[in-house]
Amino acid sequence: MESKKATVSAPAYGHVIASEKWRNSSLIQSLKGGGIKTLFESELGMADFLLPNKSCILYLSECDVIAGTSYKRKLVRYRNACSSFQELVLVEKTRLVEQYFWAVQKFVVLELGLTLLPVGGQTEASQLLLQMQVHTDGKEYTFRKRSSTGLLDPQVLAAVQQVPGVGRVKAMALLEHFSSIHQLCNATVEELEAIVGQAAAQNIYTFFHKPAAAVK
Repeated sequence: MESKKATVSAPAYGHVIASEKWRNSSLIQSLKGGGIKTLFESELGMADFLLPNKSCILYLSECDVIAGTSYKRKLVRYRNACSSFQELVLVEKTRLVEQYFWAVQKFVVLELGLTLLPVGGQTEASQLLLQMQVHTDGKEYTFRKRSSTGLLDPQVLAAVQQVPGVGRVKAMALLEHFSSIHQLCNATVEELEAIVGQAAAQNIYTFFHKPAAAVK
């Protein structure tokens, strides 16, 4: 049975709307410790969280990833159910998940066109949600830099810096040129080389195109 599309409006600044299933989680406790008020909702469809900047978040736990490929159907339903929000996917990237991560990343980013942000667990996820609150003023989320401040969205910067050899400076240079992670994933080595140099370009290309079977 397909989930109904979420009809809940984005919360006010300083608030997060969370699915009821997260009520007693350590993630919610960490958000409270950071001064964020959490509103619980049982009708969020496939989403786990809604943020003031109209971001819709699905959280894939370690168990979701290692249990098989059923997460793919969950992701497709999520993409279809949250079309009025900017869709983000948080994925627990632990030692157990490592061997599956390439396949998850390819499916989320390349096949579905969604943004994937790896987190070490619920505590790190809560820190990311807090950071997203601090760096948003309630305007619609965008990958492009803010013209008023010149700052790039911190969650996107964090995702790009997951590439080996890509630090903050190179990540910022890449996001100045490419308007989304999806566009970055599809860039050629030549396009990347013009921005970050040959070695880093090859690392980035390999990161997004390495076959899942090659990961041990």
